[in-house]
Amino acid sequence: MSPGQSAFAPTDLKNLVRRFHALQAERVEAYKLFEEGHESYLRTGPHYDFEHYKQLVHEITKAFCGISKEVLEIKEQLHQDFDRPDLSEHIDKLQIKEKEKLELTAKLQLGKQNAQDHPEDEDFQEKVREIKQDIIKNTAALSEILQDFKYDSEELE
Repeated sequence: MSPGQSAFAPTDLKNLVRRFHALQAERVEAYKLFEEGHESYLRTGPHYDFEHYKQLVHEITKAFCGISKEVLEIKEQLHQDFDRPDLSEHIDKLQIKEKEKLELTAKLQLGKQNAQDHPEDEDFQEKVREIKQDIIKNTAALSEILQDFKYDSEELE
């Protein structure tokens, strides 16, 4: 593979858009596995199985990095090869919101553990509720960006 050449090079715009949607579906699945893994981790309390959870975080991080790398390659192709800066701009916005979502998810997991470890402290419960609200807002913003991407790429279907 020559420098600057993508590991993923679909021959047409329609396939590129399909691959983007498939990557978003993979991201959703990775979040689901991350959440399920964290729920399992919390069930090991109060003597948490941190090694197992650490391995899960490593695997999920690897998955998210691979997805993001490929999404960024798609963004570049949309802009450079297909002259669709509108679609690449949606991906830029999406990547920012996805980064926020991952940070919020990590905060939520820590908050849930704190709330579980200190059930008498209402502040921890409140913090979990606040973070959940932030995640709901983030998810709504992600949905809007994806809807805009879908709308702007519909002529390809």
